[in-house]
Amino acid sequence: MPSFDVVSKVDIQEVKNGIDNTRREVETRYDFKGIVASIDYQEKENAISLVASDKMRLTALVEMLKQKLAKRNVSLKSIDFEEPQPAGGDTLRQRALVKQGLSEEERKRITKLIKESKIKVNSQIQGDQVRVTGKNRDDLQSAIAHLKGAVQDIELQFVNFRD
Repeated sequence: MPSFDVVSKVDIQEVKNGIDNTRREVETRYDFKGIVASIDYQEKENAISLVASDKMRLTALVEMLKQKLAKRNVSLKSIDFEEPQPAGGDTLRQRALVKQGLSEEERKRITKLIKESKIKVNSQIQGDQVRVTGKNRDDLQSAIAHLKGAVQDIELQFVNFRD
């Protein structure tokens, strides 16, 4: 029976490369000379920490990071930017969470969308992914097309397609 899995994964190595590229650009840019500006990846929390001396430079740092991640094919839908918080010594800190996998409510929403579409496929939640099975390949392809059109706020990948 043909099937595929719906997942939402981010290549962490590409995120790290984007952070390194942003760090290098900060070191060479004239408007960042002699001020506090840093960007780090925290593995335990799966988050990016941005620190800058004022709001304008923090905004510029966030925009640079977004550009570098987009160039590396990391979807910005998978990055959740929090509000800037004051840090010590007149600096601002902003965290950006890297979302890995589908949350429980997102998995339920995808399953519900598939059932409401009246396409002759079955969906079931397996861990942090949704497995969709059907009798023929055309039904699965129409389910993929339906999900691509209906879900705009989550970066979805369709993997493990089996005939």
